[in-house]
Amino acid sequence: MTLTLDSIAIPELHSQAPLSVRKARLSDIGAIHELIGYWAARGQMLVRSRALLAESIRDFHLVIAQEHEGQPGGLAGVCGLHLLAPDLAEIRGLAIHPNFQGKGLGKLLVDACEAEARTIDLPALFAWTYQQGFFEKCGFTRMEKTNLHPKVWSECQRCAFFENCNEIAMFKALI
Repeated sequence: MTLTLDSIAIPELHSQAPLSVRKARLSDIGAIHELIGYWAARGQMLVRSRALLAESIRDFHLVIAQEHEGQPGGLAGVCGLHLLAPDLAEIRGLAIHPNFQGKGLGKLLVDACEAEARTIDLPALFAWTYQQGFFEKCGFTRMEKTNLHPKVWSECQRCAFFENCNEIAMFKALI
């Protein structure tokens, strides 16, 4: 069985499947594209092309659901840590399979990205989101878009929604 919307389909995963966390591989691009596309089709995040995912595959942490009770395993969650400048990285592409919503996977993935940021002495994280409350629970605070790092704006100019952006800017200092 698959979950669908406008031809965006993701595999059905058992909500009690055992989970593991790992870095993404090139072979994961299809599953990442589908999961992000599933939420993008619902207006919850921006779609990412397969080419962009391939270019940034090393950014992503995954939660993988194992095969369980006759249902196949697959991608339960994804989140990327994208280095923007020596003093800032973006948490991006955070998507959780619908069967795993509310189980702490989003926080687990943001924490994994934050831990990676700390290992390279990155002083701050940034995120664009529609889920302000979630990021506040992860220790981020809302910031005015006018205070964004210039590198963020240079990336924003390539976005189809640049002129009509309604995402919320969130920031977290690490040091």
